Amino acid sequence: MEGPALLRLWALAAPCVAAALALGVARAAVPEHRVLPELRVSAETGAVFVHELEREPFLEAFAGREEDDAPVTFRAHLWDHPDLPRWLRFVQRDGGQPGFLYGCPLAAELGTHRLQVLAYNRRTFATVSQSLVISVTPAPGGDAPFRAEFVVGDRNVEELLPEAARELFLRGSAGVWGRGDLHVINVTSALDRGGRVPLPIEGRREGVYVLVGSHSPFSPCLLAAVSPQSRSRCHRGQRPLASCYDTFAPHFSIRWCNLTLQEVRPGPTAPGPVWGSGVLEEGAGFEPPSAAAPRDVLPAFLVTLLVPLAVAALLCLLLGHLMCCRREGLEKRDLQTSDLQLFHHSSIAGDTRELRAMAGSRDVRRPLSTLPMFAVRPGQRRDPAGSAPLLPR
Repeated sequence: MEGPALLRLWALAAPCVAAALALGVARAAVPEHRVLPELRVSAETGAVFVHELEREPFLEAFAGREEDDAPVTFRAHLWDHPDLPRWLRFVQRDGGQPGFLYGCPLAAELGTHRLQVLAYNRRTFATVSQSLVISVTPAPGGDAPFRAEFVVGDRNVEELLPEAARELFLRGSAGVWGRGDLHVINVTSALDRGGRVPLPIEGRREGVYVLVGSHSPFSPCLLAAVSPQSRSRCHRGQRPLASCYDTFAPHFSIRWCNLTLQEVRPGPTAPGPVWGSGVLEEGAGFEPPSAAAPRDVLPAFLVTLLVPLAVAALLCLLLGHLMCCRREGLEKRDLQTSDLQLFHHSSIAGDTRELRAMAGSRDVRRPLSTLPMFAVRPGQRRDPAGSAPLLPR
């Protein structure tokens, strides 16, 4: 009796063991996911915002220790939304480099923007997420009215996003502008402005548009670079008339023929709505808005109904006059037709009537070929006229 009992016990325990093994394999196959603490950053309107997604904190969260050679891919989007805000962009060249969130918020973007950053470890398939809260505040000094947009031809956009690269570019801009109160407003890749992807050749870059602003007027060098004489020389393939070519060298190669100067004057801003607390005061009652005054809609209804009916009646009268009162008539056409043509027509009509009368008065038996082969009931083969059958029996 021990053998059957053991077999019965094994049959009952086998599904449980298989389920436990499958659950263990499934748990081992599920990639690990961890969450980093929330990060809060601030941004100002009218100035470039750059946040670097460094690889080290995410690598430490993947396996508890730092792995410098693990490829990490970043993704960023609004919380509970698939896309980024319209003023924000994301760039990462490959998994071995950090990612950058950058953009220039405007006055319409004031407030708090909550983002979710996901990091993927391409080696272990583990993921790490982090909540990024961006608080956009108005610039203390207001927007810069004088702006110059430079085109850097020997850089990619991620090479100008670090703070050290932007400070180096502002030094060259200060030498061109002759002022020190400069700041970078926006950084845009040439690919986002309709540029072409460069050939995969060493040293070729996509190009970057850098917008620099200041509260001081433009320098004579910048004004000379955008003068009509300089534009004419650019169309002929020559260098524009400017004495500040070497200010950015040797760090940046500026395309002076693509320099753009903008002067933005602040306009009057309409007062926005004043929001209250939304809570009634103690003892105060809610007063709904007064009802609208009654309107007399009868004239509008009559105009809407009677005008189309009157137009339709006039069209019917005009159509009836054209169809009934403008006909030529048989007598008028006979008077306009020659007698020979009328005699020819009448003779043809008379002969036709005579032939029809003769054909109708014939008392000749119908040929058998015109009679039906079968009777009314199917399968009965005989002549319905009582003559000889069409087919031999």
